[in-house]
Amino acid sequence: MNERMKGAAAMACASTTWGLSTLFYKLLDHVPPLEVVSHRILWALAALSLVLLAQGRLGKIATFFFSSRRQFWRLVLAGSMVASNWFLFIVAVQFDRASEASLGYYIFPLVAVAMGAVILRESLTRIQWIAVAIAAGAVATLTVGLGATPWLSIGLAITFAIYGITKRSTQAGPTVSVAAEALLFVPFSIAWLAGVHFAGFADLDGRVGGYFGSHWFETAMFIFSGVLTAGPLILMSYATRRLKYAEVGLISYLNPTIMFIVAFLVFGEAFTIWHRIAFIGIWSALLIYSFDIWSKGRTARSSSTRLSIDPVTEK
Repeated sequence: MNERMKGAAAMACASTTWGLSTLFYKLLDHVPPLEVVSHRILWALAALSLVLLAQGRLGKIATFFFSSRRQFWRLVLAGSMVASNWFLFIVAVQFDRASEASLGYYIFPLVAVAMGAVILRESLTRIQWIAVAIAAGAVATLTVGLGATPWLSIGLAITFAIYGITKRSTQAGPTVSVAAEALLFVPFSIAWLAGVHFAGFADLDGRVGGYFGSHWFETAMFIFSGVLTAGPLILMSYATRRLKYAEVGLISYLNPTIMFIVAFLVFGEAFTIWHRIAFIGIWSALLIYSFDIWSKGRTARSSSTRLSIDPVTEK
């Protein structure tokens, strides 16, 4: 197996893990979401720290953390976005709205493209603008049809898009940067968990938790959530060094596709005519956008080949 195939396999494994994680977090739907996300942040840091320790790079977390004031505030923004994204995802799974999570991660690439055009002044082709417009129309159709705005889908897409834009200027690999983001929010996680266990803090929905240490199953699940968070990130890091970014993006569509299948076939969530119209619109937009990216990649490779052959021909 060559390096490119290894990268594709790693990215497919990461995306499949993310998609199937809906099943994992559904097993914790009796645990208040803030408690779940607090444990996820805490144990993700533990897992990533062990990996960095084994690599002899643990000290790079502190180096990255204190590299500059500007970098620190980027870290705050990135950490806030990824923590919010994890929380919204857990809420979606717990409250039988995994289909909205799937829709959100389908929308994300197109939201990222639109944000890149508006915030970073990146130029888009006419075809890419058409794809973004179709996606916006699909979300609008779902909103009108259901009589409610799919805030979870929009929130997941926007938080992840802002996270991605913030990470563009990060001067560290994903393992170090995500560990630093988790480190930033671990004090809040520990404070919340202490309040849950010793002061009877209630979650946003009024539930009181405190499962860690008193229930073996939940305790094991909390700890494993760190591995479930760190593992795919490491696999994605491996893949991005061996694949073109467009290839990474295309393979990552496995994630919301698996979420979509689990939501409707395993969880039995409602799949109305409005959902059908919205998902067909989103898939069409993604196909148009992906084809445009793929065709540009082929053109670039063809140009590169011609440039390398022409000088030989002229001799």
